[in-house]
Amino acid sequence: MQKYDHKGIEEKWQRYWEENKTFQVNEDSTRPKWYVLDMFPYPSGAGLHVGHVEGYTATDIVSRYFRQKGYNVLHPMGWDSFGLPAEQYAVRTGTHPGISTKANIDTYRRQLKSLGFSYDWSRELATSEPSYYKWTQWIFTKLIEKGLAYEAEVSVNYCPYLGTVLANEEVENGVSKEGSHPVIRKPFRQWMLKITAYAEQLIDDLEDLDWPEHIKQSQLNWIGKSKGASIHFPVHEKDEVISIYTTRPETVFGATFLVLAPEHPLVDVLCPKSFHNAVEAYREKISSRSDLERTELNKDKTGVFIGAYVVNPATKEKIPVWIADYVLPSYGTGAVMATPGHDVRDYDFAKKHDLPIKVVVLAEEATDGAYEGDGVMTNSENDSISLNGLKCFDAKEKISDWLESTQHGARKIHYKLRDWLFSRQRYWAEPVPVLHYEDGTIRALDLDELPLTPPELSDYKPCGDGQSPLAKVRDWVEIIDPKTNKKARRETNTMPQWAGSCWYYLRFCDPNNNWSICEKEKEAYWLPVDLYVGGVEHAVLHLLYARFWHKVLYDIGVVSTKEPFMKLKNPGIIVARSYKNSSNAYVDPEEVVQRDGKHYWTKTGEELFSQVEKMSKSKLNGVGPDEIIDEYGADALRLYEMFMGPLDKEKIWNTDAVAACRRFLSRVYDVVCSEKVSKDESEDAKKLINRLVAKITLDMEHLHFNTAIAKMMEFLNDFSKLSFYPHSCLVTFVQVLMPFAPHLAEELWQKLGCKEPLNYLAYPKADSQYLQDTIVTFVIQVNGKLRARLEVPRDESQEAIVEIAQEQSNVQKFLYGKEIKKTIFVPNKLLNFVVA
Repeated sequence: MQKYDHKGIEEKWQRYWEENKTFQVNEDSTRPKWYVLDMFPYPSGAGLHVGHVEGYTATDIVSRYFRQKGYNVLHPMGWDSFGLPAEQYAVRTGTHPGISTKANIDTYRRQLKSLGFSYDWSRELATSEPSYYKWTQWIFTKLIEKGLAYEAEVSVNYCPYLGTVLANEEVENGVSKEGSHPVIRKPFRQWMLKITAYAEQLIDDLEDLDWPEHIKQSQLNWIGKSKGASIHFPVHEKDEVISIYTTRPETVFGATFLVLAPEHPLVDVLCPKSFHNAVEAYREKISSRSDLERTELNKDKTGVFIGAYVVNPATKEKIPVWIADYVLPSYGTGAVMATPGHDVRDYDFAKKHDLPIKVVVLAEEATDGAYEGDGVMTNSENDSISLNGLKCFDAKEKISDWLESTQHGARKIHYKLRDWLFSRQRYWAEPVPVLHYEDGTIRALDLDELPLTPPELSDYKPCGDGQSPLAKVRDWVEIIDPKTNKKARRETNTMPQWAGSCWYYLRFCDPNNNWSICEKEKEAYWLPVDLYVGGVEHAVLHLLYARFWHKVLYDIGVVSTKEPFMKLKNPGIIVARSYKNSSNAYVDPEEVVQRDGKHYWTKTGEELFSQVEKMSKSKLNGVGPDEIIDEYGADALRLYEMFMGPLDKEKIWNTDAVAACRRFLSRVYDVVCSEKVSKDESEDAKKLINRLVAKITLDMEHLHFNTAIAKMMEFLNDFSKLSFYPHSCLVTFVQVLMPFAPHLAEELWQKLGCKEPLNYLAYPKADSQYLQDTIVTFVIQVNGKLRARLEVPRDESQEAIVEIAQEQSNVQKFLYGKEIKKTIFVPNKLLNFVVA
């Protein structure tokens, strides 16, 4: 009998799909749509590793399954192709970033096609193509029109070596993640986007999304809505007033000092000359720290007294003013009333600098350090108000009334969310489509002037004075505006990489439209995205920025939905073993020849240290798909990626284990091609296949691909023991195998003599007469209260039921931030989480 030849089979069917445009899709009002989208990749020179493949495999399985379910499936792929790495490669080598980016895209495309993913390649796009960023620039002009884009001088992370502003996420321990170059804080004129105008909508509309609860909470925390009060502290013996925002106005009687951000504009006004040197030295010292580093709870609380005092409006006491890096200029007013008795950061600062600590809230039990909880007020009265004896909530209302009546402050709603810093000083990015005139006015370019493409350069290094490389090309920058005939200067700042990835899901609906961003009928048909899959590292910023742009597009009538992504899934990261030598340098795994489970040695006998880490080229533990596909086949790799464990959990890569999936597929091939295949029917076979279909259908709906594969393996074990193999049952088995191992399924479909196109054939339905209560209804409770009902296979394990239950949004809500003290499990009936 012929053996399973994965290379020949996979090449054959990939060629067939491409030549026949099998997965090319158009709008069809007679069919329901399903839009499945990956967070598209940045095409790096390293190519894909198997960690990337996990999410792409999951979306391909879902796409193929929904085609079988009769849906019109949109499953596109493109490239987030602008960015700093390509520009730095250009600086190092002189290669135009467009050339290196195209080469990287070619590698990625080849690798994705080799895995048999069912993308509609006719919709392929790249954010660095002028035909694409024409519309990115157009959206920016609409933001200007709506007053949502403006210029301001702000303090930013600036990397002198890279010559560009960096986002907080691009800085770690005071250096850039790209190249590890020093980063400083520096004021720059920057373009800002007024995302704060949409803060309430970004909060309210989260409720309707089927997203993991921790992602929703991350977004809520980033937006950071809070209710409190502003309080005005008069500067002692000066006409100035420092206003602060606090969520705990009732603790104002416990404010014993005030802390300003080092960048606060009043620091220079209030600081006497005798304190100037100390203040400037401190500012210099903290200039390289990112906002994230400055606000770490466990960091050393450094600061300097600036030689000025304010008056506490509640106590009338004179209290000192300090600067400290844990106060950010971008949060609140850049000033904090320090209540060290009731705030951990303030307490640590006060203890270190020997500042007074005053208790104004009595804790129910004795506590060390700052007490941040509720309690009864004490030491909180003056001639016109007393809070003593009140609970914190009542005291908060009373002091707020007092602040407003005395004009010492007012109630206020505050957001941690800051406007989006949108400028970068790069070449390989979208030019900002704005002209500056000599009188200080600006003009956004019209649609007929877009795309605005950057000039050709041979030197991609930044100017060195904070300007982008574009500023070097004088005849591009300084022009006569053809529409006004006035002297004008082009904007030389460019957009961040976030810009192109904010709206690509929309362009996939109509990628080749030259006259509109997207035809209305196509947008209305395809949006919103039904399933969006990508890394948890994009939990806040990418998703928040995309939601913001979508809401702006909704307000100007471009899109018809309030949200872009209805369901979100984050694949768990895949980690792999890496090796280091005594010098802490990573060693190629190919050099490791001896191992005993704990100790490792190189070919030369050098002992190594090992640890499991996220896959990375720099750690030499990234496993590329090419060699795996060559040895075991794309279908085996796809199967192993899903079989490792639940989609959203971390997994450890083991190349040797791919062989087990390859053996399973080989057994499937042997069974289907066996002489035991018969046109006769078997009740035992029908029972096996119908129960498999029922169970796998449920797994597919919950995206439990690992358990679906396990059930297929169990089925094959039982089925292969039959005296003959009914042809009809194998036809059904190939149909359910197809989303996971599509190349083999296509080949076996042909060998079984089936003529219908497999990819669009209706998904099989289980015949209820063979199920005999195979499916049961599980009641899911939290603290004894009903939160969900689940249809699951009979005798499903507690582990599997817990996993499914925790994915239900109405269960997540009541588990988030709580400790599960106990799990009560009644097989085939009930699961109850007891939380505290």
